[in-house]
Amino acid sequence: MSAHHATPARLSPAEHGIRPDGIDADSIEVVGRLQSAGFHAFLVGGCVRDLLLGFEPKDFDVATNATPDEVKSVFRRARLVGRRFRIAHVRFGRNIIEVSTFRKTESEGVELDSTGMILSDNEYGSLEEDAWRRDFTINALYYDPIGGELLDYVGALTDLREQRIAFIGTTSVRLAEDPVRALRALRFQAKLRFQLCSTILEALPDAALRLQAVPSARLFEEFNKLFLLGYAHAAWTAISATPLHRILFPCTPPNSEIVSEAMQNTDARIAAEKPATPGFLIAVLLWQDYAARVQELSATHPAAVAGELAAEQCIAHQSTIIAIPRRFSLFAREVWSLQPRLTERQPRFIERVHTHKRFRAAYDLLELRARIDPTLQDVFDWWTHYQAEPASRPELVSSLPVESHPRKPRWRRRKSRSNLPAQTSES
Repeated sequence: MSAHHATPARLSPAEHGIRPDGIDADSIEVVGRLQSAGFHAFLVGGCVRDLLLGFEPKDFDVATNATPDEVKSVFRRARLVGRRFRIAHVRFGRNIIEVSTFRKTESEGVELDSTGMILSDNEYGSLEEDAWRRDFTINALYYDPIGGELLDYVGALTDLREQRIAFIGTTSVRLAEDPVRALRALRFQAKLRFQLCSTILEALPDAALRLQAVPSARLFEEFNKLFLLGYAHAAWTAISATPLHRILFPCTPPNSEIVSEAMQNTDARIAAEKPATPGFLIAVLLWQDYAARVQELSATHPAAVAGELAAEQCIAHQSTIIAIPRRFSLFAREVWSLQPRLTERQPRFIERVHTHKRFRAAYDLLELRARIDPTLQDVFDWWTHYQAEPASRPELVSSLPVESHPRKPRWRRRKSRSNLPAQTSES
């Protein structure tokens, strides 16, 4: 990165080409009212980046030199949130505009721990200081929708033109301050189809190790951002090519076909505005590890016990780095437990399986398995017909053997000798 610019690059509407009709009207009102009250105010961050790239921004954030209390004095119904650093939420019906106060650069207002990770970052600063404290160049652009001027303090426009993701400042320092920035870099690479600059690529091995010190609950939040926003497959491909994969997903092969298929399916669901749950992705990500553990444990345990133990083990292993909330781990376990029921197709269990609350997710996993293993295709097709043709269900069930899968002998605990009847002299 170059040294701090004394003055920013300033682009007029004719030079930057941002179309006002692509900007949220409520965010324009927030900027306008703050400026009318005598404050500086700009649209900032990802919304400006996306406007320049021709994308529709998901959120519009505002940065200002007004303190949170001053923002609240302008917008009486604004709500102040956050404990470490307060920001204002200005509500327009269901639309919320987030307004933050300019903050100082890292060296002036930040408390670090012994490894260089940020502990606190809560000092107000100037516009220029706010620009230089942001993480990526492409997220440090400021746009005034009232006057139409675009400000670039950090060379962001060059990186946008060259489709490059780069940190502001020294890459190794920025990643030491917050190792999760490595995941953010990969997320932007996946979302924007940009390339990581060479200094980020060189720093990823160290960043991967530092991620082990990040709270696992925070990494679950990043998991959702990576895989549930419409670019899961690109994000998985990007992570799998880096040292971060081994740390984040120790149970999942980087070249897993079933995971790749699941990520593409998730992207398609989100594009079609259908729901997607992290529980299903967890079930797929850990499926191969789970299945291998079941096979190993089945040699010494009944099938049901082997399944329970395998589920506990692989979820516990994954949770050491990425916390899995209980509702999602239970979701995955239920999906796994239905797999043998689906493949065995025992007539007496068919309708019970079909009406199970996790049937659809289990069926979706079976579909992914069938794409990888052709021997499962007939089973998958059978369940497809069973769902689609209610009138044919009795015939479909009657076509199955009485026991499609031989019932295994029950495991019986041998009685200890102390529990046997005592031998008598008459016997």
